[in-house]
Amino acid sequence: MKVLIIEDEKELLSNILKYLGNENYICETASDYATADEKIFLNDYDCIIVDIMLPDGSGLDLLEQIKEKDKNTGIIIISAKNSLDDKLYGLEKGSDDYLTKPFHLSELNARIKAILRRRQTNGQNTIEVNEIKLNIDLEEVYVNGEKVDLTLKEYQMLYFFVLNKDKVIRKQSIVERLWPDEYDFNSYDFIYVHLTNLRKKLSAKGCKDYIKTVYGIGYKFLVEE
Repeated sequence: MKVLIIEDEKELLSNILKYLGNENYICETASDYATADEKIFLNDYDCIIVDIMLPDGSGLDLLEQIKEKDKNTGIIIISAKNSLDDKLYGLEKGSDDYLTKPFHLSELNARIKAILRRRQTNGQNTIEVNEIKLNIDLEEVYVNGEKVDLTLKEYQMLYFFVLNKDKVIRKQSIVERLWPDEYDFNSYDFIYVHLTNLRKKLSAKGCKDYIKTVYGIGYKFLVEE
């Protein structure tokens, strides 16, 4: 899951980043309005955590931009202000939840998971595509009822394909989603390595090869032929 954390308090930002990183989220950060605005324009996120009070603007002003770009992005507002008006305004503008500082990081994590389940899987903890079953909370994959031992990146890649089944996914989109800060877009060889390993592990459990190469572009998780 790819998350953007918009928060100007350095210690809180660092704590959220560390906690969510340990929970296997792919995280990016912004500590001011201008940086957040740029990242929202350039990238896609599953969930955005946004502080209302930013040094150069209001987090509430970012909500409309987020929703215009991708209506499926989950939004959690965090603020030291326990204001009913701010909360109602944020919810009216499209936020999914509201947390008042201070809060427990475990609670933030639980709310992120609830939003992702609601938006991506209609509230279900599992996704099933023919013989493949993904347990979202446990980040586990089963083929024909048998567990497949995948690395974290292999699981994230399969999850990304399943969520976008029957759609062409560009290699650059895979990099931005799974390795936002680690690789140069000039080479995509590492994607092929992870994809080859994923295919082998799924095939070993009797899974059909749904991942098709779209030459010169990327891949497609093709369920309906």
